[in-house]
Amino acid sequence: MDLLLLVLVLTAVNAWQTRRLPVGAPAPDFTLRGLDGQPVRLSALRGQRVVLAFWAPWCGVCKAESSTLSWLQRLVGGSARVLSVAVAYENESDVRRFVREHAVDYPVLLDGDGKTRAYAVHQFPTTFFVSAEGRIEHAVTGYTPLPGMLWRLGW
Repeated sequence: MDLLLLVLVLTAVNAWQTRRLPVGAPAPDFTLRGLDGQPVRLSALRGQRVVLAFWAPWCGVCKAESSTLSWLQRLVGGSARVLSVAVAYENESDVRRFVREHAVDYPVLLDGDGKTRAYAVHQFPTTFFVSAEGRIEHAVTGYTPLPGMLWRLGW
C-alpha cells in the first residue's frame, strides 16, 4: 500500500510540474549556436528522434543528470540524438565550466536570449522527447533515470 501511495504521489507531482508543456504538439523550431560555434536547427533533425534537455549550470539536479544523458547517447547511438540547451546562465564561461567539470560529451546549445521560450521551461532539468516526425511525445521535469529515458524513447 505504501509503494502504491508513493507511485501515486510521484505521478501527481510529475503531472503538476509538466502541466504547461505542449505534449502532443509539434516541437517549436529554433536555431541555436552550439558551444562548438555551429548553428543547430531543430527542424533539420526531422527523421530522427531527439532528446532535448533544458538545463542551467547552477542546477544541482542537472549536474546529476548530465552523466545519464551521456549514457543515453552512447546506448541509443544513431537511433536518436541527445541535445542539451543551456538556459538561465550569466555568461558562456559558466556553461563551458559545467561541460568541462561534468565531462559532457553530447551537443550543448546556448539559449541566453530566450529563443526556446515556446517550450515553457520554468524548472530544471526539463527534458522533451521529440518523435522523428517532430512532435513532442513526452516531457518530464526533474531528474530522470536512464531506464525512464529509454522507456520514453520506446526502447
